[in-house]
Amino acid sequence: MRQIVLDTETTGIDPKQGHRIIEIGCVEMQKRKLTKRHFHVYINPEREVEEEAFRVHGISNEFLADKPLFRDVAQEFLDFIHGAELIIHNAPFDVGFIDHEFAKLGGFPKVADICTVFDSLVYARQKHPGQKNNLDALCKRYGIDNSHRDLHGALLDAEILADVYLMMTGGQTSLGLSAAQEEGSQQEQQTTGLRRFDVNRPRLKVIRASADELAAHEARLDMIDKKSEQSIWRRKMVVAEQ
Repeated sequence: MRQIVLDTETTGIDPKQGHRIIEIGCVEMQKRKLTKRHFHVYINPEREVEEEAFRVHGISNEFLADKPLFRDVAQEFLDFIHGAELIIHNAPFDVGFIDHEFAKLGGFPKVADICTVFDSLVYARQKHPGQKNNLDALCKRYGIDNSHRDLHGALLDAEILADVYLMMTGGQTSLGLSAAQEEGSQQEQQTTGLRRFDVNRPRLKVIRASADELAAHEARLDMIDKKSEQSIWRRKMVVAEQ
């Protein structure tokens, strides 16, 4: 599966109020490995950056003055993400801005028409209910070094989110490092606490229930159903089938 970890920076928080994208950062993964392909661009939004937004990302109006307009990079960006699963932290925010930018140009599809979207914030809230699940909190929880992240930046945040996603969804397999780099990475893990899984680890053994065990399980559920409206396991099965 081709996956694109994506982040944006903007002039403000609401595209309906005329706010625009000023930075897009994407990194590509294939089979849960970074491919070293990325898309990164700063964009002249043709409007002022709000002071509150500037305090978050530090991207000034002066810096953006000579950058390309969104229409100048739209097709290249579309080609990069087309057909991929997008991994985004708080996806409605970024997707809303991208759809708004595409709609202003006309003739461009909505993100949902060309990509699937995995919202890592929703997943984190389900996995860690009642806890902080912003990117900084997740880095701390999973032992990922983000000490170089003084301000938000789209490409940097996408790279960090890629690490968070791999750890949060079952462990990282490999970043495609050379043997020497891999050895150095393992030494770093011992000192920083960064956890990565060995790409050569044996596959986990899958143990499935026998026919007799499945029959006994169904009999137990039948008994529970007699004492209640419906067992919680069967309610979950009905929801999953729907």
